[in-house]
Amino acid sequence: MTRKSRTALVAVAAAAVLAAFAAQAQELKIGYVNSERLLREAAPAKAAQARLEGEFGKREKELVDQGARLKAAAEKLEKEGPTLAESERVRRQRELVEQDRDLQRRRREFQEDLAQRKNEELQAVLERANRVIRQVAEQDKYDVILQEAVFASARVDITEKIIKVLNAAPANSR
Repeated sequence: MTRKSRTALVAVAAAAVLAAFAAQAQELKIGYVNSERLLREAAPAKAAQARLEGEFGKREKELVDQGARLKAAAEKLEKEGPTLAESERVRRQRELVEQDRDLQRRRREFQEDLAQRKNEELQAVLERANRVIRQVAEQDKYDVILQEAVFASARVDITEKIIKVLNAAPANSR
């Protein structure tokens, strides 16, 4: 067998293999879910956000108010500083430093608590969404559903369907 005929034979075999894969790929049912959109638009995600705002809104306002009071006190001290007795000025500076330290500590605690609760809520929404995705995959006989992709055509994007199913599910099915 000549080198030219071997090359032709390999090319024919490769074409046959590619044709077989193409035929199989046409039978493969693939779906794509945009997780960011799901977390932005689905009712359970919106409800989780509302719970977080309700739970942390008051604390956040208190921190903002405390910061404004601290700033006003610092401005007042700066304005009155030259006319105050040295001991009074030093005492008020110490108080401001203490208040600032307390505010920074409270802000850190707030951020840590908020981050922890956001993670808990996000996890609950994702678990619920994954159950719905599995349910849709089984009902509609999908072979694969992707949540991360560089590109997905509108033909395989089932995000809207997942959002509708999530929104229709009872709220207590966490």
